[in-house]
Amino acid sequence: MEKVLDNVLETQTAEGAEADKKEQIVNIDFKMVTFSLAGKDYAIDILKIKEIAKAGRFTYVPNSAPFVIGVYNLRGEIIPIIDLRLFFNIPVPERTGEEQESIIIISFGEQKYGVVVDGIDRVIGIQSSSIQPPHPLFGDINIKYIYGVVETGDRLYILLDVDRIFGVKGAEKYEVQDVSHAQLPPQSTSSAAQTNKAQRPAPVSLEEALAANALRAQTSASATAAGPAAKAAPSSASPAPAAAAISGSASANGEPEFSFIADSLASFEKFYVSDVNEQWARKRYTEWKKERSGANLQILNKDDAAAFLKPFFSRCSGALWTNEYADAVYAALPETGAKQLFVWNPGCGTGYESYSLACVLRKRYPDAKIRIYAQDTDLLAVSNAPLMTVQKTKAASWCDSYLTQTVSGEWTFSSDIKDIVLFEYHDCTHANPIAQVDIVFARDFLSFVPPASKANVLEDFYEKIRGSGFAILGDNEILADRNNWFEVMKNSIITYTKQ
Repeated sequence: MEKVLDNVLETQTAEGAEADKKEQIVNIDFKMVTFSLAGKDYAIDILKIKEIAKAGRFTYVPNSAPFVIGVYNLRGEIIPIIDLRLFFNIPVPERTGEEQESIIIISFGEQKYGVVVDGIDRVIGIQSSSIQPPHPLFGDINIKYIYGVVETGDRLYILLDVDRIFGVKGAEKYEVQDVSHAQLPPQSTSSAAQTNKAQRPAPVSLEEALAANALRAQTSASATAAGPAAKAAPSSASPAPAAAAISGSASANGEPEFSFIADSLASFEKFYVSDVNEQWARKRYTEWKKERSGANLQILNKDDAAAFLKPFFSRCSGALWTNEYADAVYAALPETGAKQLFVWNPGCGTGYESYSLACVLRKRYPDAKIRIYAQDTDLLAVSNAPLMTVQKTKAASWCDSYLTQTVSGEWTFSSDIKDIVLFEYHDCTHANPIAQVDIVFARDFLSFVPPASKANVLEDFYEKIRGSGFAILGDNEILADRNNWFEVMKNSIITYTKQ
């Protein structure tokens, strides 16, 4: 009797297991290709993948993003090759040029990309409802590039959001139950910034993407700030948003003249009064009233606007740094044992600031591999910057050791310094291809970014700065959002680190 009962129980257990297995098979509605990066398991939706290949000897493309290792001829089609390890700032073994790389070919419409990984594992089928929300502890990468986390077969896979990695804003989102993307802290406390800020950590609809593109198209014109800084920042098609924001504030304080001045600065010089510079602007307005005593306070032309803004620009703008300022920046730089140092210098202008910064960084970190991404919307300035010559008699003594004389007798920076700086034409209100950086050096830059784009640019600063990195703004600029930034004063230099 007991033997019969055991047989019945065994049969029922087997039937139950088979039923569970069939139920799981029926409910598999999501497949992913798994692979490894630096010993960790990652995955990509199989619907995004065109094919898997082995390839090597990629053709190098000058002035490309640091994570683009070249292009490859795939059966007559030229595709860019991206190393995900470089994109996520994961150490990469030195290449000999002969090795064959594991590549996942990803397709977006008519465009294909090759993604280099450490090794490709297998295809796994799961239930979409088993995808868990992302968490920064699950990977060494920016959380906005993680779609979710999957646990299967005693292994934990980080499911990447390739739409975000490749900037596909209007892609359809996965139909996954109970999956919410973690939100990064807001980058500005001002109402205007909160209104205009793009919620990048959450998927957007096609209609929202088209609307955002239309807005950017209206605000993507370039402008070069007048004055000694010669800074360039994207301009807006209309200064109306800034005018509205400042007019309301000024009128509330009984100062309509201030709002008119703010409007004029935006119109003539593309300088936008905001929480980044309002303290300075109001102080300057008080001085302006004294200077123009008995005269018209209003800014009527570009000369008036330039006169109003003349005291705004930071020390040594548009020139090589003095001994005093170079020493101050040197003292503000922290000790680090990093072998690589990446710096973003938006609004680099003619290059004096970029080269001065390169010299100070080389002096501070003599053994590190340093790269400065110097960007500006002034095409002529960034084109001529690599050809800069220096009047040695006017150069400060601190940079003498970094200068060399050409056969024509002119003085220029040594190849060691020039190799540090990569000058690029780029509008920073658009997607930026550079990877994470240790320093954002953006003096007098944010004040010339249109209000509709400022929140996005600040968000870019926050996302691209590594955990221990920092930002340096202009002498008369501040980051008013203290919920996301720590302000540290070192001598006369203020640095902002992420909380």
